[in-house]
Amino acid sequence: MKHRTRRLSTLVAFGLTSTLAIAACGGGEGFDDEGSGDGAAATDGGGEPGSLVMLIASSGDAETDAVEEATAAWAEESGNEVEVRVASDMGQELAQGFAGGNPPDIFYLDAAQVAEQANAGNLYEYEAEENDDFFPALQEAFTYDGTQWCAPKDFSTLALQINTAKWEEAGLTDDDIPTTYEELATVAETLTEGDTTGLVISPGIDRAGAFVVGHGGWWLNEEGTEPTGASQEVLDGLSYVQDNMAEGHFAYAGDVDAGWGGEAFGTERAAMTIEGNWIRGAMSNDYPDVDYTVAELPEGPAGPGTLLFTQCWGIADASSNQEAAVELVNHLTTPEQQLEFAEAFGVMPSRQAATDDYTESFPDDEPFIAGGDYGRGPINAPGMGQVVADLNSQLEGIANANLQQVMESFDSNAQAVLEQ
Repeated sequence: MKHRTRRLSTLVAFGLTSTLAIAACGGGEGFDDEGSGDGAAATDGGGEPGSLVMLIASSGDAETDAVEEATAAWAEESGNEVEVRVASDMGQELAQGFAGGNPPDIFYLDAAQVAEQANAGNLYEYEAEENDDFFPALQEAFTYDGTQWCAPKDFSTLALQINTAKWEEAGLTDDDIPTTYEELATVAETLTEGDTTGLVISPGIDRAGAFVVGHGGWWLNEEGTEPTGASQEVLDGLSYVQDNMAEGHFAYAGDVDAGWGGEAFGTERAAMTIEGNWIRGAMSNDYPDVDYTVAELPEGPAGPGTLLFTQCWGIADASSNQEAAVELVNHLTTPEQQLEFAEAFGVMPSRQAATDDYTESFPDDEPFIAGGDYGRGPINAPGMGQVVADLNSQLEGIANANLQQVMESFDSNAQAVLEQ
């Protein structure tokens, strides 16, 4: 079995936030006029240098420092000015900026919020240079109503983490690493012993949804205009999780007194879990003595499937410095700059041209970045936040749920929102 040889200490912010990260709110202070009022286009576009305000949701000093260094280098070369602001509450501050008509020029934007903000008229439509070099699944994640609205910043996917000691104690070898759902259920049964459950995951569609994708299902149709929650593919994916929980081989983190899958895995109440590459920081910081390996998620009946967690560089429709903002995005999304970000704070590059160099530097991340070829982004339709929250609430009791009723309820709620 391949053991982990490299661990980074920084958690990836977008992987640990909910897909409902940006909620509507009122009151409070918006952005002042400094840096986003009367700026001009980028210098190489023929205009005078301008000022940009960038709002980020940082995972810590390493990310903030890296973004500030990269933007400062571009500003010095282009003659523009960039003020990087670190949000204490990204959703609230961005919503206040939009409501007040003075949002930041450029900002982190979660894929689950693209449709919401585009539909509200808050986003400037653009594509970065060499747009086709971004993973197609990431391009799709930021597409709404047939339009790609922003450039993918970076991403993460779900993969399978396996406790090395427990695997070997159970007499399992590299040849037993599961490649199908049937094999996953079998090894989970083998690994379930005493206080250890074979596979423990966090609740909700951000984990169980991977099995829906592997069965060929999704919550909405391809156009994002009709709910498909009660389809056989979705029900089969959820039933797979439910059946294995009934057998006692799978469990939710809360069932083993853990806050999330990573904690269950770190405390060895789980022999396996399903998390993104942000688990590296938690394992390194909190559970450094637990040795583990990472594998791609097994394939389902419909083929490989995983979930994408990603953000883009959003640009405000209200910005007077859109051309400069696009030029900054072009700088921040070069393969070279993305690799520098990867080294600095552990994100995976969204450009395919950077993949080989990234996996050479971080070979243990190969199962994660492989998911860029077949992963699925979040539900991306306006007004779906509360509908998704309700579904997640119902799926917390998946072990005893009537899945047909749960998904019919989702379809009804989603249809009402989509028809507005």
